[in-house]
This record gives sequence, C-alpha cells and structure tokens, in this order.
Amino acid sequence: MSDDTLNLTVDGKTLTARKGQMLIEVTDAAGIDVPRFCYHKKLSVAANCRMCLVEVEKAPKPLPACATPVMPDMVVHTRSKLAREAQKGTMEFLLINHPLDCPICDQGGQCELQDVAMGYGSGASQYTEGKRVVFDKYIGPLISTAMTRCIHCTRCVRFGEEIAGVRELGMTGRGENSRIGTYIAKSVVSELSGNVIDICPVGALTERPSRYSARAWELRQEPSIAPHDSVGSNIAVHLDGTTVNRVVPRENESINEVWISDRDRFSYAGLASADRVTTPLVRRNGALQPTDWSTALQAASDVLNGKLAGQGGDQSVSGDGDMLGVLASASATLEELYLAQKLGRALGSPHIDHRLGQSDFSAEQAAPVMPWLGMDVAALESLDAALLVGSNIRKDQPIAALRLRKAALRGARISFLNPRHFPLHFDAAELLTTRSDQLVGELVAIARAAGADLADLSEADDVARGDERHERIANALKEGDRTAVMLGNLAVLHPAYARLQFVAGRLAAATGATFAMLPERANTAGAWLAGVVPHRAPGGRSIEDAGLDAAGMLAEPRERYLLVGAELEYDAANPSRAVAALAAAKGVVSLSAFLCDSLRAHADVVLPVAAFTETFGTYVNASGVWQSARGLTSPPGEARPAWKVFRVLAESLDLSGFDFDSPEAVTRELQAQCTDVQLDNTSACRTAPPEATVRDSDEGKPPAGGLRLLRTGEVPIHAVDPLVRRSQPLQKSHDGKQAFAVLGAAEWERLGLADGDHVALSQESADGAGDGAAKGAAKGAAGGAAGGAAWVTLPALRDDGVPATCIWVPGGIPETRALGDLFGPIDVVRASVDEVRLDAGATL
Repeated sequence: MSDDTLNLTVDGKTLTARKGQMLIEVTDAAGIDVPRFCYHKKLSVAANCRMCLVEVEKAPKPLPACATPVMPDMVVHTRSKLAREAQKGTMEFLLINHPLDCPICDQGGQCELQDVAMGYGSGASQYTEGKRVVFDKYIGPLISTAMTRCIHCTRCVRFGEEIAGVRELGMTGRGENSRIGTYIAKSVVSELSGNVIDICPVGALTERPSRYSARAWELRQEPSIAPHDSVGSNIAVHLDGTTVNRVVPRENESINEVWISDRDRFSYAGLASADRVTTPLVRRNGALQPTDWSTALQAASDVLNGKLAGQGGDQSVSGDGDMLGVLASASATLEELYLAQKLGRALGSPHIDHRLGQSDFSAEQAAPVMPWLGMDVAALESLDAALLVGSNIRKDQPIAALRLRKAALRGARISFLNPRHFPLHFDAAELLTTRSDQLVGELVAIARAAGADLADLSEADDVARGDERHERIANALKEGDRTAVMLGNLAVLHPAYARLQFVAGRLAAATGATFAMLPERANTAGAWLAGVVPHRAPGGRSIEDAGLDAAGMLAEPRERYLLVGAELEYDAANPSRAVAALAAAKGVVSLSAFLCDSLRAHADVVLPVAAFTETFGTYVNASGVWQSARGLTSPPGEARPAWKVFRVLAESLDLSGFDFDSPEAVTRELQAQCTDVQLDNTSACRTAPPEATVRDSDEGKPPAGGLRLLRTGEVPIHAVDPLVRRSQPLQKSHDGKQAFAVLGAAEWERLGLADGDHVALSQESADGAGDGAAKGAAKGAAGGAAGGAAWVTLPALRDDGVPATCIWVPGGIPETRALGDLFGPIDVVRASVDEVRLDAGATL
C-alpha cells in the first residue's frame, strides 16, 4: 500500500481508499448503497440534505458520508440501527412539505425521492400540519418548474455556478421560506441549462417540451450520438413507441462527461416539423407534386444524366459531368457523405464540396487530411495556456468550452482573438477584439512577439503594431508545458481563412504549442475523410484534376445540382448568390429530410430521406474518433434512409459499386480507404497562401442618411443545421432569438438610434437577388442605395463589444438570408416605424 492510500472497514468489508476521499466516494466504488440527494459526483459537497448519514465508530453522532473524509482504520456502519434511524428521520423531514402529486409528476418512475423513500422512509408520517406552497416561475421555454416539490438540495444552483459558469439560479429566504429561483424575473439562458433537469433529484425541474406526454416506464432508452457539433456528445434517446420523447446525456468521461448542450437535448423537436418531407416530390407545372418512388427516381436519374429539361424551360440539359455540382451538408452522416461523392464522381463530376459556408479556398491543397483538435477532447482541461482565434467556443462547441473552463479555473491562461467580444463563463487572460479585416494583422503581431518565422508572409498582413498584450499571449504559449493555438468557426468563415491558418500554424510551431482546429459541424472532419472536397479522394488522396469548390459552383452556376441535406439559403457563405444559382440551374435534385424555401422554389426532384434517430450513421469528432449510432425509429411516410436511396438511384443510373446490403458495409468500405491516414494540421502552415481579398467598409458610397459599415457575423448556436432550425423550443429560447443588428456606441450615435429602433440593411451582390418584401420595406429609407440589392430590416442592439465602424449581423437565419457575404461592406440606415411594420407583415 502506498503512502497515498489507507484502509478502512465499511459494513464489515475492508476497503482501500485514497487519502482525502470522501466516504461516499469509497462506498459508491465498492457498490455499497448510501442514500443521498444533494451529493453529485461532479459538484462540490454541500451536505445540506443529510440523507447520507452513517454511523462512524468513535464519532458522537451520525456523520454525512458525502462530507466525511476517510481516515486510517475507520470503521463505518451504513445499515446499523443508528444509521437507519438517522436516515429514516431525515427522509420524514424532507417529505414534510413535499406534495403528494406523484401521479401527475413527470419525474414519477425515475425519481430519486421516490426510490429513497421506498427504501428508507416510513409508511406513515407524524406531520399533520398544512404543507407549504411555492408558486412556480417561468424560466424559459425549455425547463418547466414545480417548485413546491423542491427539497433544497441546491444541485441546480451549484451546477450553474461550478459547471455552466453562469449563476442564474439561487436560494433566497431561510427555513421554510427558502426558495430556489432566479434572483430577478428572467429566463435561464445558459446553453447548458437543460442539465439541471437531469441532476434535479425530484420533479421540481422537468422538460417543458415533453411535459405530460409519457410516463418514464412507458419509454425505452437507446444510445445515440449528438449530430450538431464536432464534439460528438454521447446521448440516450428516450422513445415513446416510435416517437422521440426526450434526449438525455449518456456518460462518457473522455468526451462529454455527464453533460450535453441544450442544442443536443432539445433538437429532436424538429423531427415533428411541418417541413418534413414524407413522400417523393417532382416538379410539374411549376410546383412540386407528390409522386411514387419509381417516378421520382426516374426523374432524378434523368436530371443527373442530363436527359430532362428542368425548370429552365424547353432547353435540354447537358449530360456533361462537368456541369453537375454536388453540395452536401457537413451535418450529414459519414455514410451519406461518402455515397454523395461516390455518386458524383461516378457521374463524371469533379465539383464536390461540403464547405458551404467557407469563402477562402486559396490554400486547400495544403490543408490537412482533416481539420482536427490535435488532442483528445478531455485533454483540453489539462492545458496550461491557449489562444483561440475566431472562436465563440462557448456557443459553437459548448462541451469543449466546459473543458477549457476547467483549465482556466485551474489557472490556465486562455486568450481570445475575435472580431467581437463574446461573453465567457470564465476569466480570460487576454481578450483581443478587432475589426474582422484586421484579424490577420493582430495574429501576426502575436506571432512576431513569439519569434515565429513569417519571412514568406506578405507585408500587407504585417500591419498591427505589437504591444504588451501580444507579448503576454506569446509568453503564455511559450511558458506552458501543454499549450494550444486553436482556430474556431469564425476563422473558417473568414475571407482570409488560409492566412489565419498559416500564421496560427507558425505561431504554434514557434511556441511549441499544439496547432488545433475546431471543426464546425458534426461531420466536418468526416466529410474530409470521405472525400467530399473537389481536390481530395476518400482517405485524403490527392486528385490531379480538381473541380470547383462550393463558392465556385455557386459563382459559376452549374446546369445541374445534387444537394444532400443542404439548405443553401442558410448554409451558403453568400445566400443570395446561392439561391440565384439554384434559380439559374436547369435541374436540381435534393436528398433531404426537410423542405426549405429554396427547394420549394427551385428543386426539380426531392427525395425524402431519414433524419436523426431514423437511420444508422457515423460521425467523426474533432479528435478523430469514429462514433456510430443505429436507427431507432422508422422514417415517417415514404422517407427512406439515404444510403438506400443512393443505392437505388445508382441502379437507375446504371452505376456499379453501390450494391451495399447495409450502412455498416458503406462504413467499412470507407474505413479501408482511411487506414493510412495520419492526422496532422501542420501542413497548413508550410507554405504561405496567396494574398486574400478582404472587402472593407471603405468600398462604395454610403446611403443617404446612413452608414457603410463592415459586416461581421456568425451562424448562431441554434441555426447550424436543418434539425436545430426547426426545433421550436430552441428557437423560442434566448439563443434562438438572434435576429438583431448589433452596433457599437459610435455607430449607434451616428445613426441616431434609441432603444427599440430598427435598421435597414443591404449588401450588394452579383445577382441582385433578394427578398422582394424586405426590399420594399426599406426602400424609402435607403434612398435607393446599393442598386437592386435586397434590403432587410432588423431590430438594433447596442453592444460596445462590436468594434468601431463595424456591425454584427448573423447568418444562417431566415431574417438575413436575403443578404450577401457574412464578412464585407454593408449599408445601414435607420428604419422608420412604417417600414418596420411593413417588413414584419411581409415576414409573417
């Protein structure tokens, strides 16, 4: 036995424990049951419920096992008369004010209070007085409250303070007047708020979307993988027959521990959207009409083969594979992505891509086999320092952000370089906020301070003057044993992404840090491995005759498009240009679970496919871990798993190599092509990319009475994929309401704005396409600026975290899809009340 261990006896069994361990940890490890309510292995010890009282020899009274550290030769009795009487008395005390509403409580059947009361409670109570009543508070669309049931364990309070980093819930009052709630009347807005439902031991906090819909014993639990971000959180899906009733975390200490984000928990509500496609659709007489599978497959084959005159009229479509573009969503399963590129290449098309939101592809030949984290997800919490560039990690990868928070609380120096100040749930060492067109220059200044080799970098990027902040960041990266330089979602969307990659890689090399990339979507890494890029085959093998990237396919429209899970008005870097490209195409085929507006208007054939929980699917997370989940329910109506649709579509096209008998067979074929893959991000910094063209707000003339600013934005947390966009509970939440134009103090004053005002926005685009209603809404205020470009109206918010001469306008949401590039000049004018009313009416 080492000096760090000791022996003790519990219920006659000799156990070994580490010094400093609490008694309840030792009994749990030994399988000895000790009742508890306030204790949770991931939270601090509160010892306020007293349910875990046990007898310790030589102690004058029972002690709480959760707060009693083990001692050498300690003798403990968890089932003695003294321990049982203490536990029984505590149980009776906790039930004094608890309502007898188990028959209507959603927690019934999975309630810790019920379980402990059955095992340790009495059959009758001595308490005859009236019970207290606590009025419920509305704390948002995700969590339902019944606070009369609360036993004041404070798990929810400690979770917010210690894990989520946002103390939104707290206890007020004393004794019987104690209350758990928000300090002021407001919603709980943390992106991890749903976890309080899991840790609540009673029915005080339950899921609002599934409230009163099923009993716990009527549900069956099945394992799955969250399909929204690159962490790949492990989840358990609760099914009521064939309906997904709720989603909860599945413990995996190496990835998500015992937590999941609200996005992973509540996105399932989108499965029941009115936009679900349940039958094949073919365009006839200008409108999509339901049809049978054989007709739809034949129509799709004709379009892809160039035999059908699509919506372009009587002109025949070219059968040349070069005129076919394949665009796939990085949220699709690995099997769907692999089959999409295989079908496209079998038809002779080199134009295949999943990077729908990216605008800079200048260094794609030097890109790694797949962007990856460079470490396990769990290793994030052991970092000593890190610099995150272009990353709102708290919202983009919430579970990864929890690991960084742990590192920061441990003393790690975590710094950020962003085009806007994002709220954090820990104290950052340095927060550098700059205009998006100066992001590269700021990163160069940090790299210079670190002594990085930037000799082959263009002088145009060497513009920022280094100061103490840059030096402190560089020194932190040098001094730590485990450090990282990370590129986030915003960096990928940036028009100078290649240069950010290059400088970040050189900075990492100079400081000995890990060069890390945070893939944006659930299968961004998998899409690279599957070959859903124009210059790489599956497994990362180079292709000599590379095709057009996603932006190129939309700037130089193809005659035909094959879309796989893609909703271009939300996913594309320039949505107005993307929709215009679809409108100009002579044939569009889509494999989709949902029908978005661009498909309604421009698709010739829509083949309904299975969504999350309805099909087998594999996801490759940021650490390169392959995780598969099987289909748990049947797709609705005539929808089919996409791998089956690809197989039958290939038969219609007389293509060989698609005769898979299961989705696992598709996975195995791809795995065989990835056996020699070596993950390495450093290839991106070996050669300096060509100079990027970053448009700024000085281009063009501002509108009369308005400003021309530099637009910057992101895709919000609840707008990243088709399923999340259609989850009404998420869209009603704080993070779902992101349709705002956010300006700094100087621009706010220059436009003469006040709280509650709106602004009209317009961006020039090559096609001049846009939402006619939105255009009409702001036409008068704009004075005709930006020619025929679309105008949209948004509520204005003031935030000094937005740099001067900039405006923050998010993408990926319905309200901004008529605009252009996420980064670039934008015209801004103050909108009148009448224009706001017109725009609101048009939106409805």
